[in-house]
Amino acid sequence: MKCLTNCSQILTLKGAWKKDGRNLTPDDLGIIEDASLVCDHEKILWVGASCELPSEYKKVETLDMQGQVITPELVDSHTHLVFGGNRASEYAMRLNGADYQEIAKAGGGILSTMKATNEASKEELFETACDRIERLYSYGIGTIEIKSGYGLNIDKERELTLIIDKLKKKFSPRVQIFNTFMPAHAIPKNFQSGAQYLEQVVYPLLNELAPLGVIDAVDIFHEEGYFGFDDTKKLFLECRKLGLKVKIHADEFGDNGGAELACEFDALSADHLLCTGKKGIEALSKSPTVSTLLPGTGFFLGKPQANARALLDAGAKVAIGSDYNPGSCHWDNLLKIASISAPQYRMNQCELWAAITMNAASALGFRNQGALIEGLTPRFSRFNYSSIDEITYHW
Repeated sequence: MKCLTNCSQILTLKGAWKKDGRNLTPDDLGIIEDASLVCDHEKILWVGASCELPSEYKKVETLDMQGQVITPELVDSHTHLVFGGNRASEYAMRLNGADYQEIAKAGGGILSTMKATNEASKEELFETACDRIERLYSYGIGTIEIKSGYGLNIDKERELTLIIDKLKKKFSPRVQIFNTFMPAHAIPKNFQSGAQYLEQVVYPLLNELAPLGVIDAVDIFHEEGYFGFDDTKKLFLECRKLGLKVKIHADEFGDNGGAELACEFDALSADHLLCTGKKGIEALSKSPTVSTLLPGTGFFLGKPQANARALLDAGAKVAIGSDYNPGSCHWDNLLKIASISAPQYRMNQCELWAAITMNAASALGFRNQGALIEGLTPRFSRFNYSSIDEITYHW
């Protein structure tokens, strides 16, 4: 048992927790000044003003947090951080006016990363991923989702999923890693359709790995030219049979009904949502499915941003993820991404903090973290600032 005492502030998000992360106002932040928190390894036992610390906790091990702010742990609920190579030249081509088709013709795109990833050894991929995880952790991010999806063949996708499982074991409990199976990320050129690729690669591998207990969720890139409605629905039905949770890349290039499909299957989250229309927003507002926005991708590609305000005003549960990947968002600092995007999204301070803590945890099915209140899991981040205002102010 430990007592964190003399904290400049503790951000509890108590009000946000009571509202299930929806329709939040600044009053829901639940900030306690000059605060203390008592916890053991499993749960928070007490939180409040230091001057009110109960006598039974005054003799436990004490950690002096003077000059620091404690917040619920930052959660990056959308990354693709296991990959080989980089696509710096592709970024330069885009700045110089090349479109997606020109970049693909020059050997760029997801298939470029597939080639580099397949050429990298599992040891190289593992060590590089370890370095990336340590860097994310230094930003205050303690829970990280990692997707497979750059192998795009049975052997390499198996290897990627097992690498993520190895990372999960290496970093636990300091960093909590969520292993998302996503070979349905793109269609290799040797397949005629998404359906054929699913039948020959994704389903056999899914049925092989699911019994091992290494997959936390399954994701798919539901988009025109990738995996369509029928492909996605069939995969989700297969996951339901196997007892696996699902996620979806939805409505990034157009409103293709991805948000509605996610809600139909109680997906953990629907991610991107740049083009989601009224029907999708309404569905998300009534669903446990989290609306995960990825503003870094819009910045990186020079695209318009998702209509965050419409989702928030409708009562959807909104999270922000980094989408850290080599091609469309080579930017891993979730806190910076969220701080910069909040003014464009017209988010209030509580909506911002809930999006990278509580709601992001919900996007991974972690329902017992994300707020610093008694009974919840004691996963928190600490910052060398005197107030939470300063944290997001320092871009």
